[in-house]
Amino acid sequence: MNKIAFALCALFVSHLAFADAACDAKAAEKKLAGAAKTTFLKKCEKDANAAAPKAAAPAAEASDCAAKATDKKLAGAAKSAFMKKCEADAKPAAAAAKAPAAAPAAAASDCEAKAIGKNGKPLHGAAKTSFVKKCEKDAKAAGK
Repeated sequence: MNKIAFALCALFVSHLAFADAACDAKAAEKKLAGAAKTTFLKKCEKDANAAAPKAAAPAAEASDCAAKATDKKLAGAAKSAFMKKCEADAKPAAAAAKAPAAAPAAAASDCEAKAIGKNGKPLHGAAKTSFVKKCEKDAKAAGK
């Protein structure tokens, strides 16, 4: 287990080093200096870290939530409440990623295809999400 944790840490650190080099190269290409360069590097590294694949370990989820809380400049009770909700939301997402899908992929794609409004145009946003969830729930119930 320690070897896996070490490997994940090494992968993450190597990614950060690559992100630093890539961001430095971009800053040099744009001929940035001083505060502009510092701001650019911070944003570039933040974007690179956000694009990095997340480990499914609970510690990674907690640090991700902590980073989000820091970005939002939360403190005290607001930070505690945010962390609790963020970590609770992360657990089902991680479990869903590990577990096989309850409904077959064909049912999910069928529901996506059926998400068409009364005017014949595809649904978008919350209406589409709501329709697909209900469709998949109905398909799962019919499959039992």
